[in-house]
Amino acid sequence: MKVRELAVAGALELTPSVLNDDRGLFVSPFQETHFQRATGQRLFTVAQTNHSLSRRDVVRGIHFTVTPPGCAKYVYCAAGSALDIVVDIRVDSPTFGRWDVVEVNPTYFRSVYFPVGVGHMFVALEDNTVMCYMISGEYVPEHELGLSPLDPELDLPLPKEPILSARDQVAPTLAEAEQEGWLPRYYECVDVEEELHERS
Repeated sequence: MKVRELAVAGALELTPSVLNDDRGLFVSPFQETHFQRATGQRLFTVAQTNHSLSRRDVVRGIHFTVTPPGCAKYVYCAAGSALDIVVDIRVDSPTFGRWDVVEVNPTYFRSVYFPVGVGHMFVALEDNTVMCYMISGEYVPEHELGLSPLDPELDLPLPKEPILSARDQVAPTLAEAEQEGWLPRYYECVDVEEELHERS
C-alpha cells in the first residue's frame, strides 16, 4: 500500500495493491499494518459504517462533526468515481483554510483518511457513485454541521451545475462559521484523535 500525506495536516491518501485476473479483482482498501506504519497509530475503533449512492454532479458537504465529541473517517469509492475533498476548518491548524482532493474510484481503490475536526466533501463524477465510510462515532444529528461548498474563498472544484441538498445550499461560509465560533479548534481535535487511537 502506498501512503501519501495530503495538504491538510493529518489527512492521508492510501492506495492499495489491486490483484486482477480473469475472474475479476481482489483488493483490501484498508490495511492496519500500513496505516499504523504511516501514522504510528492504530485506526480508531469503528463505531459506524456508511454507504451513499449519488448521481453525477451531486455534491455532499462540506460536513463536519462538532469537537468534542469529534469524528474521524476512512473513506473509499466502491463504484463510480468521485472527487473526495478534505478541507481544514480547524482554527489554529498550521494548514487552516487549505484543502486537497483525491480522485477515488474502483480502479485504484484509493482511500482517504480524514482526521478529527476537518471538513469532508465529495463530488460524484458519474451516476451510481457509491462511497463507503468507516467512522469513529455514531451519527448524532445535533453534532453534525456543514459549510457552504460554494464558498468563493475556498474555490473548491465543483461541477457547472452542482446538485446540493437544501441544507448545503444555505450553509455558512468558512469565514462566517469562524466568526460565529462554530469551528473546531486544532489542538482539541488532536487531543480527541489521540484518545480515539488509544482506545482502538
